Amino acid sequence: MALALENGRRQFDYWLTVYKRTWKGTLVSSFLLPLLYLAAMGIGLGSFVDSNGTGALGGVNYLQYIAPGLLASTGLQIAVGEATYPVMSGLKWQKFYYSMIATPLRPADVVYGQFAFIAFRVTSTCLVFLLVIAAFGGLESPLGLLGLPVALLVGMAAAAPVAAYATKLDNDAGFAMIFRFGVVPAFLFSGAFFPVSQLPDWIEWLAYVSPLWHGVELSRDLSLGTVEPWMTVLNLGYLLSWFGIGTWLAVRGFTRKLIG
Repeated sequence: MALALENGRRQFDYWLTVYKRTWKGTLVSSFLLPLLYLAAMGIGLGSFVDSNGTGALGGVNYLQYIAPGLLASTGLQIAVGEATYPVMSGLKWQKFYYSMIATPLRPADVVYGQFAFIAFRVTSTCLVFLLVIAAFGGLESPLGLLGLPVALLVGMAAAAPVAAYATKLDNDAGFAMIFRFGVVPAFLFSGAFFPVSQLPDWIEWLAYVSPLWHGVELSRDLSLGTVEPWMTVLNLGYLLSWFGIGTWLAVRGFTRKLIG
C-alpha cells in the first residue's frame, strides 16, 4: 500500500510539472467560460425567469437554482476533457505511458497518477467557480460549500470509465461520440437548468441514468439546505459505483494496452 501511494505521488508530481508549463492555455476553457456561463444564465436569463415567479424552482431565485448544477457540470466537463485526449496522447501519440512502465511503475500506478492529476484539475477549477458563486449570492446554505467534493466525485465518476474507453480506441474519432452523445446531452438534460420532471417521460428516465443528474441533485440539496439522508446515500452510492467500476476497467485497459 505504501509503495502504491509513493508511486502515485511520483506520477502526480510528473503531471503537476507538465501542467506548470501549460496552465495558461486552460484559463479560458477552465475558468473564464464557466464564469461567463454563470453570469449569462444565472444573472442575465435569471432576471427574466425570476420576474415570472419562482414557484416551479422551489421558491429560490434562478441563480441559486442553477449554480450548483453548473458547478457539478463543470467538474464533469473538465474531467472528461482530461480523460480523453491526454490519455490517447500517452498511449498512441507521445507514448509517455510506455516510458513510465519501463520503470518499477505498474499500469495501475499510471492510472492512479493520471486520476490524481484529473482530481487536481477538477478541484482547482471548481474551487474558483464555487468562490464566485458564493460571491454572487448563489449559495442559500453554508452546506453549499460541500458542492466542491461533490463536483470532484462527479468528475471522477465520469473520468474513470472514459479513460477506460480511451484505451480501446485506435484514434480520437471516438471522442466526438462522447462529447456529442454524452457530455452535451448530460449538460443540457440532467437538471442543471430546469427540473427533469418537465422532460417527456421517454427522456426523463435517461437523466436518472446519468451520473451528472445525481451530482446536480446532491449539490443542489446541499446548496439549498434541503438534504434528505436516504437520497444523499443513493446519490453518493451511484457516483462511487461509477468511479469504482470505471477505475477497475481503466486499470484493465491500461494493463492490456501497455503490457499486452
